[in-house]
Amino acid sequence: MKQLNSLQITKKEALEYHSKDRNGKIEVIPTKSFKTSYDLSLAYTPGVAYPCLEIQKNSENAYLYTAKSNLVAVITNGTAVLGLGNIGALASKPVMEGKGILFKRFADIDVFDIEVDEKDPDRFCEIVKSIYQTFGGINLEDIKAPECFYIEERLSNELDIPVFHDDQHGTALVSASALLNALYLVGKSLKDVKIVINGAGASGIATGKILKLLGAKNIIMCDSKGVITADRNDLNKYKKEFAVDTDKKELRDVIKDADVFIGLSKGGVLTEDMIKSMATNPIIFALANPTPEIFPEEAEEIRDDVIIATGRSDYPNQINNVLVFPFIFRGSLDVRAKKITEDMKIAVVKELSKLAREPVPTHIKEIYGEDLYFGKNYLIPKPFDERLLINISTAVAKSAILSGVSHINIENFNEEEYKKVLINKHLNRIKNFYNR
Repeated sequence: MKQLNSLQITKKEALEYHSKDRNGKIEVIPTKSFKTSYDLSLAYTPGVAYPCLEIQKNSENAYLYTAKSNLVAVITNGTAVLGLGNIGALASKPVMEGKGILFKRFADIDVFDIEVDEKDPDRFCEIVKSIYQTFGGINLEDIKAPECFYIEERLSNELDIPVFHDDQHGTALVSASALLNALYLVGKSLKDVKIVINGAGASGIATGKILKLLGAKNIIMCDSKGVITADRNDLNKYKKEFAVDTDKKELRDVIKDADVFIGLSKGGVLTEDMIKSMATNPIIFALANPTPEIFPEEAEEIRDDVIIATGRSDYPNQINNVLVFPFIFRGSLDVRAKKITEDMKIAVVKELSKLAREPVPTHIKEIYGEDLYFGKNYLIPKPFDERLLINISTAVAKSAILSGVSHINIENFNEEEYKKVLINKHLNRIKNFYNR
């Protein structure tokens, strides 16, 4: 298979990119006129006292008079950063700033990145709780499992703004969407297929959970010690949900006759014999980065009936979290959702899957220099497709209202008018900024 848009990034190029001009990747800019003494009086003393008092009267006014309505905190403790591992809070900051760029570029959302030097999950939660009122939403990032599950669950329950751990759900939602489309292509049903997930960390557990919600019945999960079986006594409560009764102990044993393999752990683990042993029209999501469980060209040489996705941008079907997380927050912020529900996540999966089956606009094809159309090499949309902002954000907003976690009633939500706002306000602002 031909590699697409392959880029060889050197250390020198990356460091120069991050240090040239203004250091780092993000800045804070004012949104109001600030040229005269009159502007100064409005922006600060004495004028600023008036919105302060209005917020004191009614905390909801913070969404009207401050940036809270469009501000997300990207918060980490640096314990599971990309493929680098536990490198610490400060060393994670370039990644968090990068997340800020993605939020702004794709959904016109402002971000403060916050690196918390605290590994104890309860103390971490208390720190976040003490600062959360600044923000309209919280994106947890690069926190290791199993602590990440506890932290997200606790903060979601105790705060009245949406909390989302992207390493769990971003990967899970995009994977699930791509899988639905792959199964559609091969004429198989999610409830009937055998699925093997290799990796029981944040993304592996979350992927298993969303697939269960969508109707999957036969999921076998493996971790670093092998198959997660019911007779193991080393399982945390999150792994126990996927424990199965079987005498098979290794990946090579359970992958036989599997319809689907989803790799979310270690590169290079899939062998030729394993792939040959899978069912007809096998679906392989080799998502380890930068080295996948098997490279697409290798898998296709072994089986010509394989459908494969990776986490890499230089192959088709990149499972990329950016396809969902900016728009989950866009929709949530716009209807002031208090949390992100399971129904909202399912709405994202279904809308993303649906969007991939629609004709791709010509200008999107031109961006990528490819004739993009739904099929085995195009299971999900590409990141620079602005339809994601419109369609996914709308699906999230509508689902939040229907789930009862928004202050808006469904009778007061005009879907077409909201889409116009997304286009005329946010999409146009993005285009104007990046076309300067």
